[in-house]
Amino acid sequence: MGLSDYDDQVETGYSGNEEEDAASDVTEGHDEDEQMYEGEYQGIPHPDEIKEARRAARREARMKARMAAEVEEETLPEQYESIMEDCGHGRFQWTLFTVLGLALMADGVECFVVSFALPSAEKDMCLSNADKGMLGLIVYVGMMIGAVLWGSLADKLGRRQCLLYALAINCIFSFLSCFAQGYGIFIFLRLCSGIGIGGSVPIVYTYFAEFLQMDKRGEHLSWLCLFWMLGGLYASFTAWGIIPHYGWGFSMGTEFQFHSWRVFVLVCFLPSVAALAGLVFMPESPRFLLETARHDEAWMILKQVHDTNWRAKGEPERVFHVSQIKTPQTQDDEFIEIQSETGTAFQRFMVRHMTLVKQVMKNMLSLAAPDIRLHGLFIAIVWFTMAFSYYGLGAWFPDQIKYLQFEEYESNVKIFHREKVERFHFNFTLQNQVHKEGQYIHDRFINIEIRNVKFEESLFENCYFEDIRSTDTFFENCTLKNTVFYNTDLWEDSKFINCKLENTTFLHPKKGCHLNFQEENDILIYLVSFLGSLSVLPGNILACLLMDKIGRLKIIGGSMLGSAGCTFFVFLCFSQWAVVLFHCLFFAASAAAWNGIEVITVELYPASKRATAFGVLNGTCKLAAIISTFTFGKFIGITKIIPIILSLSALVCGGLLAFKLPETREVILQ
Repeated sequence: MGLSDYDDQVETGYSGNEEEDAASDVTEGHDEDEQMYEGEYQGIPHPDEIKEARRAARREARMKARMAAEVEEETLPEQYESIMEDCGHGRFQWTLFTVLGLALMADGVECFVVSFALPSAEKDMCLSNADKGMLGLIVYVGMMIGAVLWGSLADKLGRRQCLLYALAINCIFSFLSCFAQGYGIFIFLRLCSGIGIGGSVPIVYTYFAEFLQMDKRGEHLSWLCLFWMLGGLYASFTAWGIIPHYGWGFSMGTEFQFHSWRVFVLVCFLPSVAALAGLVFMPESPRFLLETARHDEAWMILKQVHDTNWRAKGEPERVFHVSQIKTPQTQDDEFIEIQSETGTAFQRFMVRHMTLVKQVMKNMLSLAAPDIRLHGLFIAIVWFTMAFSYYGLGAWFPDQIKYLQFEEYESNVKIFHREKVERFHFNFTLQNQVHKEGQYIHDRFINIEIRNVKFEESLFENCYFEDIRSTDTFFENCTLKNTVFYNTDLWEDSKFINCKLENTTFLHPKKGCHLNFQEENDILIYLVSFLGSLSVLPGNILACLLMDKIGRLKIIGGSMLGSAGCTFFVFLCFSQWAVVLFHCLFFAASAAAWNGIEVITVELYPASKRATAFGVLNGTCKLAAIISTFTFGKFIGITKIIPIILSLSALVCGGLLAFKLPETREVILQ
């Protein structure tokens, strides 16, 4: 065979014209021994083999593309970490730190507002014991709802945008609550205010963590926790300085009162206003923007961070070298945009928002995925046990101090038995007294205050009461003859129990329970809260310095077990100042645990679920606060054993379980 014939056969073998392809298709499946391809002797590949080789090459190319995409997805966190290291830590992070710190401070203030204002508010709004208990819990209910709501939305709408909405809602309803006169509207406004501020904690930590590089993350998130302490100090200090001055404010008759406690509530919403104003000038988290495929915006913000930091360090010539950011492969859903011609504006609105609700619910359910379910359960238990003890004892300590004060006060009560007072002018305060079987004839009680006084089976004849201000004063089984009450708050239907009234007259009685108050507020309670907030400072500083050195787990476990030890010694508290001491020790020991819990929560979850998970866990925390404050309050004056044992058990269980969590100290945010 000549060379030209060989070339022709090679060309024919590789060209695969239609007739030969048809012939090969016809003979497909026949016995190769009966029909043999003539080019086989020359080593020329069969056309079917060529097709198979091409198909295999295409499969291999697709496989390589998929592998490249997987590698790209896996390396996005590493690339983002490298970008943050290139941007450095400087002016931008410290500015954001201050703004987000104010938002966290507003959350700390919100936890104290109602408890400080309640003793005065109950007199202005005539609250029963049941109403007082509900008002104390409603803030935590709102914060629980807000944490879950805003945390979930922050993974879909953005960290900055949701935090702006949350703070705006808090500001509006906090301001309106200052002027609410009725109990119903006041409790509704405080609920809405709590829903707003409830979003601050889950969003603040998620937002700030996404601007930090790995070796700075633990320390600076811990420093951020100091602002919550500042919120408690701010609330305690302003309450101490404002509320005791009950005369501050104004009134319009008996229908509208604006006393000092309302001034305090008004002052307490200022941190939220400051945070809202600062947040307007902050950018969105670039990590969130990458999750939602908004790469250009993310690149611009990262460049802004880079330029701001290096310009402040005196190196404005430093160039931001990142030209392309890898695309995450986790984004599988986008908002459904409907063209204007496909439906009405209302229909488009409903579809978008129903889609958002479905996405949020899907994201929440994804927290139960097998790869994160077990660790999620462990961290939820740690959150619950820590909050159960912290908030429960935080409310129990002041109540226990009040009870010890009451016991001391009652032990000094003066008892007058069968005294007879005739034609006497009472012009001094009557306080902490019990009068039994006394006789008061032609006596005058004018322009005095009567506190914690009880008259039992006594006789008042031809007496005159004028301009009386009373607190916890009652007449029981008494007889009153020819007696006049003029401009007093000794009301016939509430202050006289099983009394016999003969020719007794009540003229111009004072209206409204706001007039039945004790002007001297208990300064010790404000001092206790102030010292308790201040005592967390050593624990916070220690956590900041050790968070990246010894790890999150040792911080959490050691702090919770140390807090359990402090709780055990509360058994030895038999005086007010002993309770104050262990109150401060408990808060100091538990501060580091809170820092570690919040840091590890940010680091456990990927960016697409981070705020949602934090919101759900923070909502769990508020649920524990509701349960513990309600439960512990029932044992005040009965026993201190049950609250202490419950707190001790919760702290020990949570502290030991914390060691089962994964250490995230050197883990890049996913």
